[in-house]
Amino acid sequence: MIRETFERDLQRLQDETLILGSMVENAILESVGVLKRRDVEGAKRLIAQDRFINQKRFDIEEEALVLIATQQPMAVDLRTIAAVLDITHELERIGDYAKGIARISLMIGEQPLIKPLVDVPRMAEKACDMLHRALEAFVTQDVVLARSIPPEDEEVDDLYNQVYRELITYILSDPRRIEGANYLLWVAHNLERSADRVTNICERVIFTVTGEMTELDSDTGLAGLS
Repeated sequence: MIRETFERDLQRLQDETLILGSMVENAILESVGVLKRRDVEGAKRLIAQDRFINQKRFDIEEEALVLIATQQPMAVDLRTIAAVLDITHELERIGDYAKGIARISLMIGEQPLIKPLVDVPRMAEKACDMLHRALEAFVTQDVVLARSIPPEDEEVDDLYNQVYRELITYILSDPRRIEGANYLLWVAHNLERSADRVTNICERVIFTVTGEMTELDSDTGLAGLS
């Protein structure tokens, strides 16, 4: 009975982590949405809603620590709980990137963007797709899936480089556009960093299942391999 109770509590912990992941995915996509729509009020709401992401992380952490203190989990279970603590941290940071994009929207205000958003929404969609599957790998303990995701970060990096090159072209053609270009570059940077943190989550998934901490690389899926 005690083991059944523990397993139920552990499952709830993972479910809550998925809920937090869904909140973060929505925040990233919405942050780009409000930027694209020039929705100042929507940006303000998104910034305010970040506190719910933070609170969800703290609630999960508290529940995880209580589980450790009261149930004395075995090694494999302890790795799962440790993974939850690490993953929720990564998710909260991705949520901060979404909030940062919303703040950039406020800085731009109602001014038109210096260029249409084409690659930036693609970056957001790709990063969120990677995140969604990384969390799926966590709950299903799928090491193969976890290893397959980091190489896809190269797609996000390529989109970032494309945005960077385009913005440099805009600046060279008219130096007065440097401020607007800088805003969009920071948006792209936040999305690129979000995808990087997905790799951290994948590393934690592998540790949970195998007990081995592996540093994944976006080029190969495993650092040190050529």
